Amino acid sequence: MKIPNKIKVGDKIGLISTARKISITEIQPAIDILKSWGLKIILSESLFYEDHQFSGTISERTSALQLMIDDPSINAILCARGGYGTVQIIDGVNFNNLTKNPKWLIGYSDVTVLHSHLNRYGIPSLHATMPINFKNNSKDALSSLKNILFGKKIFINCSTNSLNRLGRVQAEIVGGNLSIIYSLIGSDSDLDTDGKILFIEDIDEYLYHLDRMMINLKRNNKFKQLKGMIVGGMTDMKDNTNPYGKSPYEIIFSHVKEYDFPICFGFPSGHLTDNRSIILGINSLLNIEENNVSLSQDF
Repeated sequence: MKIPNKIKVGDKIGLISTARKISITEIQPAIDILKSWGLKIILSESLFYEDHQFSGTISERTSALQLMIDDPSINAILCARGGYGTVQIIDGVNFNNLTKNPKWLIGYSDVTVLHSHLNRYGIPSLHATMPINFKNNSKDALSSLKNILFGKKIFINCSTNSLNRLGRVQAEIVGGNLSIIYSLIGSDSDLDTDGKILFIEDIDEYLYHLDRMMINLKRNNKFKQLKGMIVGGMTDMKDNTNPYGKSPYEIIFSHVKEYDFPICFGFPSGHLTDNRSIILGINSLLNIEENNVSLSQDF
């Protein structure tokens, strides 16, 4: 495993959309913030293209990501937003240059496709907020992204939850958006969870479908050799007219309660205002105590 170099003042960060279309108005606040950090902003040539709901055609988005990966002058790649569409381009991208000279690939939600795929190559990536969200993000969310980019150690504290299972575990963190992880099972981007800490988050899913996804992961042995689990935001989850009868966290816990690995709920990462950055693909220390939960990552 080779960790991307830290960013320095004056370095170039590329903005791209691998999924849904976006406008300059939506990301101008983020551009201003990134410039205030001393970074030079390189906009993908297809960033503002439109193909129905997408930021360009499949070919245009594939080519745009390839150019960002292959350009040695670009030090990090920040996805402007999620939505849907990254899975359409993943098999058309050549990651060879990224394996030789890693650079941070940053985003969450639909960008989990890239996180999962890069993990198969042993390339760490950054689960973090995206420009579409910058104007609404908490100070801690933005500072966590900046700190990682500039090479500072990560230490995140969060409150406890009654469903937490106490323990201390040191292992690699993998994961991201649960719906995406679920959709990639059986593909070349399928996530290997053996001996690792699994992080999951999601938004706008029906509770019965959350149950379905957890069953699918369980039947595919994603929990069998797991060392720990971090459950982030389960935001704006939906129920039917006839209630499902359990909360999102209760549904998740019901499928992992038979195992003995440490697990925490309510971690500040995901579709949240306070979306803290997590490096996926590196060794991390998760400590779940009765009165505190902490995650530390030194890289």
